[in-house]
Amino acid sequence: MTEATMALAEFASGLRVGDVPRAVRESTKILLLDALACALAGHRGEETAQVTGMASSLAQSDESTVIGGGGLSLAGATLLNGYLITAVTMCDVYRPTLTHITPEVVPPALAIAERDHVAGGELLAALVAGLEITARVGLGLDYAEFRGRGWHGPGVIGPFGAAAAVGRLRGFDGDCMARAFGLAGSQSAGTFAAWGTPTVKWHQCRAALSGLMAALLAERDFIATREFLTARDGGLYATWAGGGTPELATRDLGQHWELQQISLRLWPAATALQEVLTALSGLAARDGIAFDDIARVEVALSRTPFDMHGGFGTYEAKFEALLSAHYVAAVFLRDGTLTLDQFEPACYDDPVLRAFAAEQVEVRPEPGLAAGEATIEIKMRNGAAFNGRCDHPLGTPENPLSYTQVADKFRACAADMLPSGRIEEVAAMVAELETLADARELLAILGGPAGLA
Repeated sequence: MTEATMALAEFASGLRVGDVPRAVRESTKILLLDALACALAGHRGEETAQVTGMASSLAQSDESTVIGGGGLSLAGATLLNGYLITAVTMCDVYRPTLTHITPEVVPPALAIAERDHVAGGELLAALVAGLEITARVGLGLDYAEFRGRGWHGPGVIGPFGAAAAVGRLRGFDGDCMARAFGLAGSQSAGTFAAWGTPTVKWHQCRAALSGLMAALLAERDFIATREFLTARDGGLYATWAGGGTPELATRDLGQHWELQQISLRLWPAATALQEVLTALSGLAARDGIAFDDIARVEVALSRTPFDMHGGFGTYEAKFEALLSAHYVAAVFLRDGTLTLDQFEPACYDDPVLRAFAAEQVEVRPEPGLAAGEATIEIKMRNGAAFNGRCDHPLGTPENPLSYTQVADKFRACAADMLPSGRIEEVAAMVAELETLADARELLAILGGPAGLA
């Protein structure tokens, strides 16, 4: 039996866009367009200026495009674009390992594709490879054990997907790709000690840079282990997860596409709050739910989402508001929608909203609910009650977003960042990515006015 690291390496290095089923290619384009939307929105992130300053200091050059904001060095743009995708908490998530994947995979792929004048079909194949490898490396973890040890998925798993995407663009063979994985895994890091702080987002962009460095070093014949995942002494599965389930990482490889299990977020809020918002959206059109007439809102979640998001009845600022089930429920009920504007101080500091979130919204764990499920009960001052439920959050594989819906998200996020006449060009280019002659055409638009100068 081929060791898992080499099996995944040979798959990623040998992948051709013609080998990828049409449905998988379309799923990948949706993930790419969603990542671009999130990156443009990420310029509104609270910590974006800090990360921009740090990324700018890595090297004094501007050869690589920052999505929505000019250029930086290859390393700087990879790092900053990774942060931008995750900055305002609206990017994808692979729910089996609670891992955001596009922040790690898309930035290094775009940077190398731009540098090397790569055609769209090759970029698409690289994205498929990176997304699939990230998900499958995560599948090989016994996630309950992994999480029980305190590990946070993006920083641990993400470097492998970033290395796979870059290695595929650079034409690695299986041996070179396996060494890139060894170098990527040697940089795996990130724990839940960072939860509740922006450091969890740093895990993702740092993973993008780690994978880029791993691939570029492996390309220079740097010696590294080719069996990182299952090595007994210090391998990822042994050390991070007590042995893991490596057979799952390669099961039906090339036949079943795990990247199609990646979920998206229509609303800018934490992953596990999408079920709350889905349930609320089902209630939004009901007559008789006037915000001023609500006496109490009861939100029930499964245990893990409650532990992560049920403790923010009071919140400090934007990041905690993005994590707060109390605030999300309050502002959605008041405004009937949830956009980035609701996470600006003028909104979340509204004393009426703060009081409503703290005093009139109850969030509790419900043992009978599974992951992704939520129930809402709204009690009115006149005694009426309204009930809502989510079984599958909008954006999950069971309740997916269409390309049209993601394109609308992109338009909303791009409205203040790109020239109005170019927004539709990006949506069209991504939709027909296989026909793009040179990735630089796409990156020139995404760089905003500076990139078009």
